[in-house]
Amino acid sequence: MKKLNWKIWLLIISLALAIILIFNISYLSGGLLIKDVYSNSPASIAGIHNGDILLEINSQKIISTDDYIQAISSIKIEKKQFTIITNEGIFSYNSSTLDLAVENDTIVSVYGNALLSEIKEGLIIEKIDEYALSNYSFNEIKQKVEPKVKIQLKTNKGEFIFLTGEDLGIVVSNIPISNLKMGLELQGGARALLKAEKELSSDEMQNLISVINYRLNTYGISDVVVRESRDLSGVTYIVIEMAGATPRELDELVSKQGKFEAKIGQNVVFVGGHNDITYVCRTDASCARIEQCSTVQEGTACRFSFEIKLSEAAAERQANFTSSLAENTGEKGKTYLNETLDLYLDDKLVDSLMISSDLKGQASTSISISGSGVGKNRQEAYSSATENMKKLQTILITGSLPFKLEVVKLDTVSPTLGKQFFENVLIAGLAAFIGVCLIIYLRYKKINLFIPVTITIISEVLLTLGIAALIKWNLDLASIAGIIAAIGTGVNDQIVMIDEAEHGRKDMGFKEKIKRAFTIIFGAYATVIASLVPLWWAGAGLLRGFAVTTLLGITVGVLITRPAFSEILKIISKE
Repeated sequence: MKKLNWKIWLLIISLALAIILIFNISYLSGGLLIKDVYSNSPASIAGIHNGDILLEINSQKIISTDDYIQAISSIKIEKKQFTIITNEGIFSYNSSTLDLAVENDTIVSVYGNALLSEIKEGLIIEKIDEYALSNYSFNEIKQKVEPKVKIQLKTNKGEFIFLTGEDLGIVVSNIPISNLKMGLELQGGARALLKAEKELSSDEMQNLISVINYRLNTYGISDVVVRESRDLSGVTYIVIEMAGATPRELDELVSKQGKFEAKIGQNVVFVGGHNDITYVCRTDASCARIEQCSTVQEGTACRFSFEIKLSEAAAERQANFTSSLAENTGEKGKTYLNETLDLYLDDKLVDSLMISSDLKGQASTSISISGSGVGKNRQEAYSSATENMKKLQTILITGSLPFKLEVVKLDTVSPTLGKQFFENVLIAGLAAFIGVCLIIYLRYKKINLFIPVTITIISEVLLTLGIAALIKWNLDLASIAGIIAAIGTGVNDQIVMIDEAEHGRKDMGFKEKIKRAFTIIFGAYATVIASLVPLWWAGAGLLRGFAVTTLLGITVGVLITRPAFSEILKIISKE
């Protein structure tokens, strides 16, 4: 058997590497992919990250989503008896959580098992079990008295053990069989083309992209791509693609700067972001919840509230601004300061909170934030309040965008339509492949030429997809079109090589004929590259996928598959 040339070995090794890059090796290990980990959640605090593979929960193997649901359902938190000492007596009830919402030591909401006792809104709590509210905040007492369960999570990164009495704070999905990333058109979602209020420097643009990424991830949207793009005239844009998101979500999160300020009078006490806010309750229903719903002129309104923790600096500012305020007596004899804590979002007043006189001059780090949502009925109002709370929590965690953004273009593709696109693209690609192979066979009517051409076409597709998986390129419709275009270019080059070898000048040897063919091939390659360069910026970069995959396809062809094909032709010609 003839020894294979290094060019053929290069093709074989490259194909093996491409297959390894395309196939997701984690698929073989089983388990579920952790797509998202909520910030401040038990899983996040334990050190679990997006992209980890969940293998076990409390020694129960996790292979499917049904296993995960069963494992989560089996986590039972035992009830205990809580003793609540208030200004109007002592109350006791059994529950796994306190089931109370408290602001400034006053009960503002009663729910769950606490409703079975005679405890009611408006009572002032003095002590919970053995912990006095004069020594601890309500949240600190919650952490001490509420029963917790031991959670033992095993992932591909190790084993994590922690105690919790709330939701784990993770989102899971099946592990994809490949490492290929599907673009917006193939899986559904929303895309926004944004323009900043001014031309940004490179550092400003990177900072803006980082903040947008953080905001979208904090909001709970995974599979997000945020990138810079320029058009042919040099104008800079930001392209955001989010799988599974709605245009309204995307528009709300990025079209507004999201500047949050809490003021007492004209004095800013704290703003959104980590400098002033150290913790935002998101996943714990006892400190982040939808409260009472009531009928209003617009239909129904539901209020929400959640607790945050301030930095020491922000708490000191609050103490300074409240120290000189006067006190007023409100309902039920409760005294409040004569100024409110006003919450502004993008310079618009969204709520005003009464300040208990107990907080006068006190550097309290625990604050309750509230707001509302309105709808035609209770269900719509509840959903609106949930979305408003989620958005406000995100802005408090991430802070405001450093620059205002204008939405130039907003597109959406439904998941169902994306699936149809994907199926149609596969059919179109297969039809193109069959059509090309048929024409090649009819042209030469030689099976020993037909098979190498077919193998080369498949090789070029695999190599292109392997590189796309390596660089984590999103394969959208433009990218698939680029791969099909690269197939056509590759087949054209192979026809040139076959014609030169079969029908070239009789006075030239095989080596000279192939050299002549490669002269034509390299000339065509340079021409195609020159034509692809403008597509990198055309349409604000929305055609970049076509340019990238076409360039990858013809490059691997010229450097890897064409040389290997020439060696195969050499073997065939000698036979």
